Amino acid sequence: MRSVSIIGVGCTKFGERWDVSLRDMVSEAGVMAIEDAEITGEDIDALFVGNMSAGRFVEQEHIGALIADFAGLSRLHLPSTRVEAACASGGLALRQAVLAVASGYNDIVIAAGVEKMTDVSSGSAADALAAAADREWECFFGATFPALYAMMAKLHMRRFGTTHDQMAEVAVKNHHHACLNPIAQYHTEITVEDVDRSPVVADPLHVLDCSPISDGAAVVVLAPTEIAKRFCDTPIRIVGSAQASDTLALHDRRDLTTLDATVHAARKAYAQARITPDQVDVAEVHDCFTIAEILAIEDLGFVEKGEGGKAAEEGLTALGGRLPINTSGGLKACGHPVGATGIKQAYEIALQLRGEAGRRQVEDAEIGLAHNVGGSGGTALVHIFSR
Repeated sequence: MRSVSIIGVGCTKFGERWDVSLRDMVSEAGVMAIEDAEITGEDIDALFVGNMSAGRFVEQEHIGALIADFAGLSRLHLPSTRVEAACASGGLALRQAVLAVASGYNDIVIAAGVEKMTDVSSGSAADALAAAADREWECFFGATFPALYAMMAKLHMRRFGTTHDQMAEVAVKNHHHACLNPIAQYHTEITVEDVDRSPVVADPLHVLDCSPISDGAAVVVLAPTEIAKRFCDTPIRIVGSAQASDTLALHDRRDLTTLDATVHAARKAYAQARITPDQVDVAEVHDCFTIAEILAIEDLGFVEKGEGGKAAEEGLTALGGRLPINTSGGLKACGHPVGATGIKQAYEIALQLRGEAGRRQVEDAEIGLAHNVGGSGGTALVHIFSR
């Protein structure tokens, strides 16, 4: 298997993008990435596009062909494949692109992610997102997506003494990080009190514990490491790439306070990268809800099980802390256009390892990690990157 590197990155602004379409956004991000890599369309061998539910959000299926067409690549007749794994669609598109290059089958491959979620009502968007859970055994009985994570939060609080204020610290931190990120959806500082006073969605989760409905697109360009220097002065190696699955419904899980798919994917990725969790300098993790970030840093081995809330409270995961988490603002404040999220995480880590993250730069960052989850944990992707 060949070593794989990122040679170009691009990302649109995240938010309520009323002025652009799905095809506009992915083309915008794609042009940025191609220019960053200093390649042309003729250099590209294949595209993988992460997208969860364009059929529901913009009534458009056949996304792979659409993106190739609107990006001006249809004349080249490149293979363009849509990849779906709910909220982990972007991370899975990245993994498919990594495998295509690592296998030697392709050389220059595009991994993209896009979602246009605000063209439907919030109720319709919530219903589309609920399809990432078990519709027959969870949603039909009234369980919303926030309700599923609320059950995880309740048990974590009971078992480990985690408090809602500790969860709120995750939101406060990620909003602060987002204020330093020009593409973030929210540029507003919040306090623990703001989170506590916001309306309850599913006890103990409040509105400000939840990631928003967002539009956005992100693209990375991959190449074999052996030729990456031809295109880029600072290629970022992907030294670990792993995927794992778990039961779709919560009631079949081994433990509601652990996402076993994350644990297994992380274990494989660390082994491939030949590192341990304490060697990671910066990480983007899947914080669709504040409790999700707490679970993630535990399941990835950054802190002991049950210590995630305390880590947030003590500032260990903030910029300047022992391990900065979600320097982009995370899903919570940078935004969560579900198909794009996994690629945006890779985009952020690439900027950090290049030393190009501006005011949110982590000093001397050499190893980064991206963690993307589908649904309530049915799928997990972990990628590890090295400067």
